[in-house]
Amino acid sequence: MGDEAVAAAHGRLHLRAILICALLIVVIGAAATLFGWNISGWLKHVGSTIRSISLGYLLAAIVLITLQTTTTAVAWYSILRFAYPSSGVRWIQIYACYAAAVALNFVLPANLGTLAMMLMFVSIISAAAFAGVLGAYVVQKIFYTVIGIAGYVYLFLSVGGSFNLQFGFVSAHPWATALLLVGGAALLMLVAQVLRPRIERWWEQAKDGGEILIHPRPYLGSVLLPEFISWLAMLGTMAVFLSAYNIPVSFHTLMRIVAGNSIANMTSVTPGGAGVVQGFNVLSLKGITSASNATAYSVAQQLVTTAWSILLAIVLMIRAFGWTGGKTLVAQSYSGAREKASEQSAARKAKRQAKRAGTSAGEAGGEGA
Repeated sequence: MGDEAVAAAHGRLHLRAILICALLIVVIGAAATLFGWNISGWLKHVGSTIRSISLGYLLAAIVLITLQTTTTAVAWYSILRFAYPSSGVRWIQIYACYAAAVALNFVLPANLGTLAMMLMFVSIISAAAFAGVLGAYVVQKIFYTVIGIAGYVYLFLSVGGSFNLQFGFVSAHPWATALLLVGGAALLMLVAQVLRPRIERWWEQAKDGGEILIHPRPYLGSVLLPEFISWLAMLGTMAVFLSAYNIPVSFHTLMRIVAGNSIANMTSVTPGGAGVVQGFNVLSLKGITSASNATAYSVAQQLVTTAWSILLAIVLMIRAFGWTGGKTLVAQSYSGAREKASEQSAARKAKRQAKRAGTSAGEAGGEGA
């Protein structure tokens, strides 16, 4: 009788898991419709793309995408565990939050997923403050910033026109650019003076996030090494998709694509840098393959990566928080991310107005002379 009760309980758990997944799919579909995303057309596109790639390439890509997400999550877990040692930071929760951020960044504009992730960390870690998590974010980005700058330099030196594609306004308007930088720096200094007491408090909180930096061995083994593996997995994913479309794979090709994708994601306001990424990929692969084949490669990689990242995030969020907890955490963090993004947008608007005022004053002074 006891065995029958256990079997019945397992049956109910399996049924509940199936219902949770079905409901989550319905909710995502409804949200996508509200935001104007044609999810049925997108799924058809994903299906046709997957059918055009051999199973071996597809499985290799999925393994590498999962490895990339997992190893970066390991780095986040190590940073936060050192930052808040008495808060009982749990691996599965950090893994789920990071995977959710990766998925959200593919479907939300302006990397709102990353901001939502930091708010999730504040919610699930009792001792965490946003400034502390922001400090942890800076630590987490050290390796990627250094490797990214190296990639930018390589791209600008090896691919003609790549600088002007995204930063042409600098050479076209040098004085306006200089005025913007000087005016922005002056504005930041004034704001810093006004908010000095708060900034000092934020700095103390931010130092918590960088705690692991004063422990070189854990940082090298638990942050730098996983991130390096994640970066290699990203290169491997690109190599797999390039091979799937019969595009020659070389270090030169990979570096061009990596740098282009990074700039596209950094400067684009579209979800996942869609459109801009494809333009950069076509430019990066110029002379290596046709524009149509480069576009097909880029679209396939983005579609498969997006689809798998969303599926992985759903599974991990349910595993870590359950249906209700995961849904509430993501919804609240997304709302908070939108509010903080609005605040940042208002700050940028104020800087632009200050720049215009400075420009007008300069012109008036020139006329008076």
